[in-house]
Amino acid sequence: MRTLEPWVGPPLDRFLVESEARVVLLMTAAGQVVAQHGFTRSLDVMAAAALGAGIVASTTEVARLMEQEAFGALVHQGSEQGMLLSGFETPRGRWVGLVVFGSETSVGLVQLFWDELVRELAAAAPPEITQAPVLAENFERELNASLHALFGR
Repeated sequence: MRTLEPWVGPPLDRFLVESEARVVLLMTAAGQVVAQHGFTRSLDVMAAAALGAGIVASTTEVARLMEQEAFGALVHQGSEQGMLLSGFETPRGRWVGLVVFGSETSVGLVQLFWDELVRELAAAAPPEITQAPVLAENFERELNASLHALFGR
């Protein structure tokens, strides 16, 4: 499992054990990967992130056009594998989760543990740090300080 945010690891570990999911991808609504488990190639991750974020964005827009609240999780069940795709809110903004599971578990268990993971992530997320805007009169000083920090000049 790989995570960009350390606070995501423990809840995701529990989800993986309890749900027996094969593949999990957590990303921002824009498709930036925050955590992944089970992918073997970086191309798979990028494609899944782009497709997952796009599907959630389009179904959210369809719900808006229908004057409905956002739809819940989207589940597809094949003969050997199933997929759950869901958008959810965190203190860090809207995220998207994609879960692939096999016949060793059921869609009901995956959904149950998914809902628990979403609650745990919302509780574990540190508040987002907002940076003060760079004002025009401070721009040159801020730029020079950043360049000095990066390049030591």
